[in-house]
Amino acid sequence: MKKLTQQQIEVQATALGVSVAALRAVIEVECRNSGFNSDGTPVILFECHVFRQRLIANGKANIAAKAMRERPDLCNTSSGNYGLYSAQHGRLNVAAQYHRDSALESASWGLGQVMGYHWKSLGYASLQSFINAMYRNEASQLETMCRYIKVNNLIKALQNKDWKAFARGYNGPAYAANKYDVKLAAAYKKWGGK
Repeated sequence: MKKLTQQQIEVQATALGVSVAALRAVIEVECRNSGFNSDGTPVILFECHVFRQRLIANGKANIAAKAMRERPDLCNTSSGNYGLYSAQHGRLNVAAQYHRDSALESASWGLGQVMGYHWKSLGYASLQSFINAMYRNEASQLETMCRYIKVNNLIKALQNKDWKAFARGYNGPAYAANKYDVKLAAAYKKWGGK
């Protein structure tokens, strides 16, 4: 079964030392409470500016230049232009034809929308083992999200309901543009947080 259970959320919240409501708030804001699309693929968002960065980081600057010329919708210096959620795996598959690892590292994955390039810092043996975890089930995706929270020292912010600090650490300095902190606070209240 791919769906997350209340018990699995409680186990992860206890392991992190945060309230269930706080963890549920992060899940809701990051992926609207579902880690999988209706076709069974993990929810992803392919980031064209990250694809360029990952190609260069992986020693493929020549491929980055080629991809930018041929497919600026997939490889670019600016963020945005995501297209439909339903089109994300198609975009990823085309990008993978340029360089598979860089493409997989350039998408945010699953419940926690964790970027693929974090696979090593999160303790996965390989990029493929990270991807396998994203396809396994929502419990595996939640574990990845919790690893990300730990590795980035965001437990205290979550415990203290410091939504600005958490959103900055989890989503980056542009978090306010998407009102992540406001959304987290609202979701926390919705899930019974006080």
